[in-house]
Amino acid sequence: MIQTGLFSRLVAGTALGACLALGACASVGAPDAATASPAAQSQAVAALPETVILISIDGFRAEYLQRGLTPHLSQMAAEGTSTPMKASFPTVTFPNHYTLVTGLHPDHHGLVGNNIRDPELGSFSLGNRAAVTDRRWWDGGEPIWVTAENQGVITGTMFWPGSEADVRGVRPTHWAVFDQSMGGDARVDRLLSWLDLPKEQRPRLTTLYFDLVDTMGHHHGPNSPQVEDALRQTDASIGRLMDGLKARGIADKTVVIVVSDHGMAATSPDRVTYLDDMMDVSAIEVVYSGPVAMINAAAGRDAEVEAALVGKHEQMECWRKANVPARLAFGTHPRVSDFVCLASPNWLVGTRNRAVTRPGGAHGYDNELADMKAIFIATGPNIVRGASLPNMDSVDVQPLLGRLLGIEVPKTDGNPEDTLALTVR
Repeated sequence: MIQTGLFSRLVAGTALGACLALGACASVGAPDAATASPAAQSQAVAALPETVILISIDGFRAEYLQRGLTPHLSQMAAEGTSTPMKASFPTVTFPNHYTLVTGLHPDHHGLVGNNIRDPELGSFSLGNRAAVTDRRWWDGGEPIWVTAENQGVITGTMFWPGSEADVRGVRPTHWAVFDQSMGGDARVDRLLSWLDLPKEQRPRLTTLYFDLVDTMGHHHGPNSPQVEDALRQTDASIGRLMDGLKARGIADKTVVIVVSDHGMAATSPDRVTYLDDMMDVSAIEVVYSGPVAMINAAAGRDAEVEAALVGKHEQMECWRKANVPARLAFGTHPRVSDFVCLASPNWLVGTRNRAVTRPGGAHGYDNELADMKAIFIATGPNIVRGASLPNMDSVDVQPLLGRLLGIEVPKTDGNPEDTLALTVR
């Protein structure tokens, strides 16, 4: 079901109070929520684009762009700027998608994993509709569509984690309930239909989400023919979008930004660390497992779990949440599990009741790994061609969007100067 209509631009005070009561706000280790005001943020774009489109290709690792399978993306990169982008830790879908639009690391916005336990809210998972649409899980960050709507800018989200909840009391003007069966071309056509609306209803900021590359990467591995076919299909859908913009005479008035949330690494049943081989698994609750494992100790068994897990192992390292390395920017939020275990590259952490039985692909690893690098492409009016962005990080996308829209954005973990070269000649 596609939702449209103008919603009230509510202030965030009430939502913030509720968030604080839950202990889930971005204030836990996060920057102040004051308006960002460094020179880079106040630097005006030469001419603001009429429309900004943010596209995510889930699971598109940076190296995929070099395979010669994505001519439309390659053309966009050649005409604009492209660079590998550092994802936030953990390098998984919901946390990083929310980072891209809030400018906050997962440890600061509260979506600390695809599966989460909260002492008051209970359990969160991608397939839990009640949780996905409950703003209390999301209120720890302010997504760019909320910031924009509160300043009178119409937005539309053609799928994006968080957009189905009224975050801080605000929804995008146009939004859609996620439907994985909806093909890439249909998603593009829906977005283009919003751009055909009368000016007073037309969004200036839209998002577009593709998941096929990630799905095929999980099922078949990043070097599989299925991933190559998914790359071609998704690229063709993006070509359809660009053709649609040209047909409407708005291509030269639209900035298009293409990102991914993380990369993908090959996995195998031969590369698994089973927790059962190290301890009595009745002592733990495994909230999340894979390249990264989030683990809580059962009541009264904390010391036992610490003795078994904490430290370096052959293909895994574990920490108490308070001792996760600072470079990962993770471990301070109340929703982070008691223990965090990180697998070696291409290895997995799990339990034998959910044994890995076939090769495939996964993400969630150390965000410094090349296989976890995401993509960033920007093209459109007044985007500098071939700009150097050596420090591009997923937290930098939100302040860039604010600058392109000409709106004030909250101060976050992102550094506006990291993308200044894109818009300043």
